[in-house]
Amino acid sequence: MKVALVMGSASDWAVAEEAYRTLKGFGVDVEVKVLSAHRTPDELREYVLTAKDVEVFIAAAGKAAHLPGVIASLTVKPVIGLPVPAKHLYGVDALLSIVQMPPGVPVASVGIGEARNAALLALEILSLRYPELERALKDYREELKGKALGVKIDV
Repeated sequence: MKVALVMGSASDWAVAEEAYRTLKGFGVDVEVKVLSAHRTPDELREYVLTAKDVEVFIAAAGKAAHLPGVIASLTVKPVIGLPVPAKHLYGVDALLSIVQMPPGVPVASVGIGEARNAALLALEILSLRYPELERALKDYREELKGKALGVKIDV
């Protein structure tokens, strides 16, 4: 099981690290790369085209956020866009860039800055092939349920 966590900039790590930690916590191999759709397009293309053992891509990008779309244009493997909040538009620009892909080149998206959800979506995709991940995800959901039911509000 291998997920590629690709960031358009090293500064995206502040958000993307949670996806890395979540994937590693489920025992998934994660390859982390900083490759820009704009500044390193040749290197990005080479990486995607040669990443044969990668099963899912998570692409973290802010502002114009072309990274997930460029990756999706180069592979038929699942691509999950992780919009990274930026200074001026707080990630709304990245979210809109990711979800407005042309017909035929889909990119999944999670909420702005929601790295854990990007990892969990990648895990759900992988669980179609790896039953042990499906079991681990079900256990995780039960744990979340227990936490939610255990909340007490003093009024």
